[in-house]
Amino acid sequence: MSQDYAGVAVLAPVTIAYERYSDHGAAWFIGRCVAELLSATGIDKAQLDGLAVSSLTLAPDSAVSLSEHFGMTLRWAEHLPMGGASAVVSLRRAARAIQAGDANVVACVAGDTQVKGGFQSLIENFSRFSAEAVYPYGAAGPNTVFALITRAYMDQYGATREDFGRLCIAQRDNASHNPLALLRRPLSMQDYLDARPVAEPVHLYDCVMPCAGAEGFLVTSTERARSLGLPYAELLAAEERHNAWPEDPVQLRGGWAQFRDALYATAGLGPGDMHFVQTYDDYPVIALQQLEDLGFCAKGEGPAFLRNTDLRCTGELPMNTCGGQLSAGQAGFAGGHLGTVEALRQLTGQALGQQVAGAKVGLASGYGMVNYDRCLCSAAAILGAQDR
Repeated sequence: MSQDYAGVAVLAPVTIAYERYSDHGAAWFIGRCVAELLSATGIDKAQLDGLAVSSLTLAPDSAVSLSEHFGMTLRWAEHLPMGGASAVVSLRRAARAIQAGDANVVACVAGDTQVKGGFQSLIENFSRFSAEAVYPYGAAGPNTVFALITRAYMDQYGATREDFGRLCIAQRDNASHNPLALLRRPLSMQDYLDARPVAEPVHLYDCVMPCAGAEGFLVTSTERARSLGLPYAELLAAEERHNAWPEDPVQLRGGWAQFRDALYATAGLGPGDMHFVQTYDDYPVIALQQLEDLGFCAKGEGPAFLRNTDLRCTGELPMNTCGGQLSAGQAGFAGGHLGTVEALRQLTGQALGQQVAGAKVGLASGYGMVNYDRCLCSAAAILGAQDR
């Protein structure tokens, strides 16, 4: 089989509006998303023969369970417990299914609910390995893990809180134009620096707001997309790695650095050709690591890059153009789909907020499944506009 993704179309970016809390379960949000994908494209449910699902709160149910719940007969199904990397991984695997003829139309969907007090329960039971690693001290959740990574990065490369603040402020500016973002009020550097500490050096605006919602898109052949008369993007390249750099005592680099050259070679492009980048941004330090490991700047030069680069939609490198999770919110594993859905919106001229002028090619990257001192899953995809 060809190593490229020729003939694969990605279309129909859908967001089920985020809610701070909801009485609906994850299956409701995922079902709403699937229904909206069908409505937006005019595709009959019987024609949807592939389903990739990512959800934290759907358990113990899965993509297979949903086939009965939704009244669907599937030729191909994938359940992806990869958090922030799930969108790119589902896109990559769905593309291979389309190329192999294992499915004609695949829905890639992520959705989660959020009830009051639910986040505490989730982090207590997120990973048995992580909990046992800190026994008997107790597992305090992702804030402490990413505080460890953030402090290690600051000590190694001289980053300051002001550097991370520049990223958060730029993304908040992008979110101010997105009607679905939960946090749209302007954020100043003083606001950022004065925010209460959560787990030093992580403060309030370094953390995502947990919420409920869903994100999704369809994968099919370019031929089918054209026959439907729908705008689409082409998948130019995609890669994934799991448990990269296990020898590192604290993770200051991800799997992107291992596959970056192959990713750009497959697309026939480089970092300088990207009109925007959508990074997974559960914490600023992770977004910064992706900029470095994907070649937008050298390792350790991320802080200087932030000081000298405008990341707003109108800047030199538009980044997380809908506001990212830090301002739009994190609807569980749907947060991992947010960047890919936004990339698709930008490339098909369907932006909810600001449209990046002349956007023809962009990159979406993901990062997920936090353990004691690292995340295990890294992925990235390059997408190009139709007939670019």
